[in-house]
Amino acid sequence: MATALVIENDPSDGPGRLGDWLTEGGLELAVLRPYAGDSLPDDLAGYAALVVLGGEQQAYPRADGSPGAPWFPALEGLLRKAVRHRLPTLAVCLGAQLLATAHAGQVERAAEPEAGPGIVGKRDAADRDPLFRWVPLMPDVLHWHVDEITELPHGATLLAASTRCAHQAFRLGDRAWGLQFHLECDAETVRDWATGSELLAELGFEPDLVVAAATRLLPDVEEAWQPFAIRFAALARGELAEAEPRRDLPLLGH
Repeated sequence: MATALVIENDPSDGPGRLGDWLTEGGLELAVLRPYAGDSLPDDLAGYAALVVLGGEQQAYPRADGSPGAPWFPALEGLLRKAVRHRLPTLAVCLGAQLLATAHAGQVERAAEPEAGPGIVGKRDAADRDPLFRWVPLMPDVLHWHVDEITELPHGATLLAASTRCAHQAFRLGDRAWGLQFHLECDAETVRDWATGSELLAELGFEPDLVVAAATRLLPDVEEAWQPFAIRFAALARGELAEAEPRRDLPLLGH
């Protein structure tokens, strides 16, 4: 069975429903937890896909110049190798930000942090994307981030945006996708995030109301994004055509 390497950056954000959907799509998951001491591999040999999950860390250096987490330089190296070798890659929230910074994109504190249910709007380029072309025009998503990608890497294709966040989804090359929003969460995950959340306090949101709204949204998120995850798994198994290459900008090669 084809195996996807899953990097779990934070104990609060595991593969969740996304992991279930990828398994349904025929992928075996090999989960590494570097925060718990797991070492990242030097390369991606033997893996059919790379999945990088979210977390509370910053994708950009701290004030003292150190990385947001000790393993981030190695993880960014893996993300560069994945793009260079055209390994199907799916990066979620913090993972998407690391995909951007690994390729000279820019991540900063968001002008308007987001938390809770929301929608994103597909861009025209999404109609030529093998994963996004079948996603609804304005799909439901779950937001939960204080940072955002303020500048995409050179050559990246913007696939979705929102009024508060210009870069909600993008593709780098023809097989690497970054999603600023979450699709892996279940109700328990959202409840854990909401408990004592500084982000919700900053936004003036009542945690119980956010949890209730997110829980009601989960079936709609599944309707839009479970098929997306299945298509990603099919791509990793070699059973789905790749994206149409852009002719106006070169693909990145590091």
